[in-house]
Amino acid sequence: MMRKQLFPLFAFLLLHSALYSQNDDAWHITANQIDPAHYYGITVANGMIGLVSSPEPMKVKDVVLNGAYDNYLRGRVSNILKGFNFVNMNLDVDGRRISRKDIRNYRQSLDMQQAELTTTFTVDDKLEMKHSVMALRHLPYCALSIVEIKALKDVTITPMSVIEAPEMLQDVRNYYAQIDRPHVLIPLLTSVGKSPSGKYTVAASNAFIFEEPHGAEPALIHEDWDYNMHLLKFYKKLKAGETYRFAVVGSIISSAHTVDAHNEAERLTIYAALERTERLLSRHRAAWQELWRSDVQIEGDVAATRDVHSALYHLYSFARAGTALSLSPMGLSGLGYNGHVFWDTELWMYPPLLVLHPEIAHSLLEFRYNLLEQAKQNAFSHGYKGAMYPWESTTTGQEETPVWALTGPFQHHITGCVGWAAWQYYLVTKDKVWLRERGWPMLKEIADFWASRVDRNGPGQFDIINVIGANEWQENIDNNAFTNGMAKTVLGYATSAAQELGLTPDPDWMEVARNIPILKFPDGVTRENATYKGETIKQADVNLLAYPLKVITDPVQVKKDLDYYQPRMAPDGPAMGNAILTVSAARTGDAERAYDLWLKSYQPNQVPPFGVLSETAGGTNPYFATGAGGFLQATLMGFGGLDITDTGIQQLKTRLPKRWTSLTITGVGLEKKRFSVSAH
Repeated sequence: MMRKQLFPLFAFLLLHSALYSQNDDAWHITANQIDPAHYYGITVANGMIGLVSSPEPMKVKDVVLNGAYDNYLRGRVSNILKGFNFVNMNLDVDGRRISRKDIRNYRQSLDMQQAELTTTFTVDDKLEMKHSVMALRHLPYCALSIVEIKALKDVTITPMSVIEAPEMLQDVRNYYAQIDRPHVLIPLLTSVGKSPSGKYTVAASNAFIFEEPHGAEPALIHEDWDYNMHLLKFYKKLKAGETYRFAVVGSIISSAHTVDAHNEAERLTIYAALERTERLLSRHRAAWQELWRSDVQIEGDVAATRDVHSALYHLYSFARAGTALSLSPMGLSGLGYNGHVFWDTELWMYPPLLVLHPEIAHSLLEFRYNLLEQAKQNAFSHGYKGAMYPWESTTTGQEETPVWALTGPFQHHITGCVGWAAWQYYLVTKDKVWLRERGWPMLKEIADFWASRVDRNGPGQFDIINVIGANEWQENIDNNAFTNGMAKTVLGYATSAAQELGLTPDPDWMEVARNIPILKFPDGVTRENATYKGETIKQADVNLLAYPLKVITDPVQVKKDLDYYQPRMAPDGPAMGNAILTVSAARTGDAERAYDLWLKSYQPNQVPPFGVLSETAGGTNPYFATGAGGFLQATLMGFGGLDITDTGIQQLKTRLPKRWTSLTITGVGLEKKRFSVSAH
């Protein structure tokens, strides 16, 4: 049996090695051979704006704005907004617009350590170009582009900074102004529009930053082409061998973030322009250096370390501390799943962030706390007590699942996931003030929901009927293993939270928890639901009872469930299932089985040319941050042995796969601890 499984994996690894090119270090993802027809961009983001790369020179594909949602005819629900593309540029060389046919040696490289995407190329025999773009980490609404041009012969260049409006923005207005001061000229290119329903104003602004002294800057020409595009350009003659450098800094914001988006976008751009390029770079890089204090290094496998860095980079990019915004399955890489917030946050992306950056995890929980009242209204609407969180959420807190999807009314485990995440935060931080003011109010209402949700059919039989579990391919089922396990778990957590605060918990919570059944087959395998008969499953469900829920702790039972459900995992299911199986295999001591599952948890989902993760093997959607969260849990909690306990983050004994020498995790928890595992 093992021989049949090894050949496909070997063949897959050969195919994967040719999928996209890489540097020989762990911090750069490099694409040397770019096919625009098979190009899936990589994102530079700062938790507020996401800039998705393009195969076209000096362009980005999309600008995604976090926290701003409106309806633009996708499923009759709100969708995350595309913003103005305020970082695109055009370039004329000797009066002729360059395009892909004019360039060679086209190469793009993401420096994950500094969150900078750099594109280099040659224009005919005339220019060598270097174009770097980043979403500034220290300025959440700002992005910076830096252009370096080396003339190979005498040439005239015409760089252009362009602002373009996506189709969904309405009533677009374009503006241009120059703010002249004794020592500096600030040219402001600005666009303002309305979201599709008119709910929000969206504004973007940018400005050139020149290195010439004031008065010696090139003359600027503004061209207003049409309602959805305008540009600012200048002419510059270069001698052979001469190098010229300039930057463009810009901002984007909406009235979802500030009352006066138009003026604020211009103010932020003026601020950034007067900070100047080197200071912007220095502060951006310092912010990322601070993030990378929490890191993972795998000695003996540079490629594995790079892949882990890629997953960390994306989660760090898609979220930030100091907000009340959460994570969607695709982060800020596009409009996938409309930018909504699911269980993908709490169960998949949140745990790695919690152990490595609790301050970012705090933002994700603040999103849920702010929507508690709406969750209580949702429970009331469905005839339950407490709080019932929507399956798909935006900043309104209302249910945003399209009506055709039954997950909205029936995938109730999301409410448990929110409570689970809240208690995990307390275990990691021991922040009793937060528990009293934020965690306890959520946990109490969540426990009341589950106590009202069960059907009380007798001792040992408080059933939870008519739900959709983690395996969404089976709808409207009874006594789903994961849903029941999560309900039991959070009822216990609510009880513990009350006791921690010196309050008296509702005794009914634990009465309910004790009587919710976890079903089994006659041979002792945990049964996924009351009618499950061994069908192929979309993703792990039963196996989640071992990790992260710890409802099942007996290693014999964990292995029994792993052996049963692993062959029933669908090859076209999302990657997270194999990630959870990795943790079970690693924690039961089978490092090589865990390693094979670890590879399957992400490598089949990598797409060219950067290896960004799609949701499923062969998929083509934007970066699947949920998969990155699962993959990181497999790494941190599987091979790394990290475990969140009543006494904080501890480390279980684990074994590494043969090809790894050591695994080191730095910057863990509030104390920024270091954990390592060495080869035996």
